[in-house]
Amino acid sequence: MTESEGAEEETTLHYFAIKTTSKQERTVADNIKKAVDQTDIKVYSVMAPKELQGYVLVETPEKLNRMEQLIERVPHARAILRGETALAEVAHFLVPKPVVSGIVEGTIIELIAGPFKGEKAIVKRVDSGKEEITVELYESMVPIPITVRGDNVRVIDRGEDR
Repeated sequence: MTESEGAEEETTLHYFAIKTTSKQERTVADNIKKAVDQTDIKVYSVMAPKELQGYVLVETPEKLNRMEQLIERVPHARAILRGETALAEVAHFLVPKPVVSGIVEGTIIELIAGPFKGEKAIVKRVDSGKEEITVELYESMVPIPITVRGDNVRVIDRGEDR
């Protein structure tokens, strides 16, 4: 095997989904980094997406058996899910979602930051480009539109039932 063939084989990336103990995803991700520092196993990235509870995603040039050796050293890591995972299966986790996705006009929200923290409001307008929403406070005598950042609200009722 020539040197260029060896380099090409090494750059083939594999993606593994590692099953973890419930609510220990971040801990497992941190522990994988510590375990990698103590071994010669290469890991390029570790990700613990919120949408994928109970799993951590790992990008590595290593084969399955080497990853299994690494997982044995990591507390709260249970097993590798059905071997290798395809990039297409995890690609949507690599693109950040807008904070206002899923919020539409008529949604009832609670403000979780700012001067109106704790107040309930109804969404009047959504600006996905700026990731802002315009709301009117529920218990306000005069309906005054307030524009807040999308990450400063918590959805209470999506309004789909109405």
